Amino acid sequence: MARVVFLLVPHLHLLDLAGPAQVFSTAADLGYDYRLHYVADREVVPTVQGVPVVADLRWPELTPDDLLVVPGWRPRAHGPQGPVGPEDLRRLAAHHAAGGTVASVCAGAYALGGAGLLDGRRCTTHHDVQDDLARRHPAARVVRDVLYVVDDRVVTSAGIASGIDVALHLVATRHGPATAARIARTLVVYARRNGHEQQTSAMMRHRSHLSDVVHRVQDLIDGRYAEPLPLAELAAVGGVAERTLTRLFRRTTGLTPLGYQQLLRVERAEHLIGHGTTVESAARTVGFTDARMLRRLRARATPGRPGPAGSSRPASGTPPAAPPAV
Repeated sequence: MARVVFLLVPHLHLLDLAGPAQVFSTAADLGYDYRLHYVADREVVPTVQGVPVVADLRWPELTPDDLLVVPGWRPRAHGPQGPVGPEDLRRLAAHHAAGGTVASVCAGAYALGGAGLLDGRRCTTHHDVQDDLARRHPAARVVRDVLYVVDDRVVTSAGIASGIDVALHLVATRHGPATAARIARTLVVYARRNGHEQQTSAMMRHRSHLSDVVHRVQDLIDGRYAEPLPLAELAAVGGVAERTLTRLFRRTTGLTPLGYQQLLRVERAEHLIGHGTTVESAARTVGFTDARMLRRLRARATPGRPGPAGSSRPASGTPPAAPPAV
């Protein structure tokens, strides 16, 4: 039997808690002996989304087989010291020192930093607070724009939906990828994403502009990226001349239409390859006639950041337009 203990703080994000909890409770439903516990310094814990959560004031006795998880919270709701008190920080450090695993979701990484668990270790958090985490914990090696990082039983994740990914990873580590895949299917999760995948997809990174013409063309490319898409057809969808479309596309996204299409193809191919598909099969699936072009584009890219032909800046250069999730 393994316990999964969630340390709850005021103004936590529901999905940071509910996503991993759903993964482990589903594992329990499938016959794996997990027991979930929710502890806090108060019985009723308010959340950012307005739904209160009931917690236990007493901690269970922990063993090295148990997992401690710190869901994230809204940082601006707390002062610089954060919402986790000294006693709970000591518990986090003691559990890891005893051989246990400690994990965080989103801003929960601040608690691991406060417990001294990030010093000298690789870690990550939500992209909105990565710089602040690095500034507050200079001995930590913050890895930017990945979904989760595992370093010596200290597991940190980007937050929100990536809490599901890291929980599935932990299940796969303990019980094998087939079990994690079964849980993912039960949760109607498309696939377990690998930790090195970027926090924001190409569609998010390159759709933060205000050009209706380019958005119309991107809608077509997004839906048919594996098909040949002549520039004339794309220009007709946008209602502009081909040269005008190329100029607008490059100005608003930093890419040509072909470069954007290739970026989507490479990103999807990387995902398939990360889940066991051969390079040749992935290339055919995403629309390349053979694997040579895919290999060239992958070789041209920096690790984890596809850089297709037609790009005038790195593929991650355009930030998402969405407001901070934390």
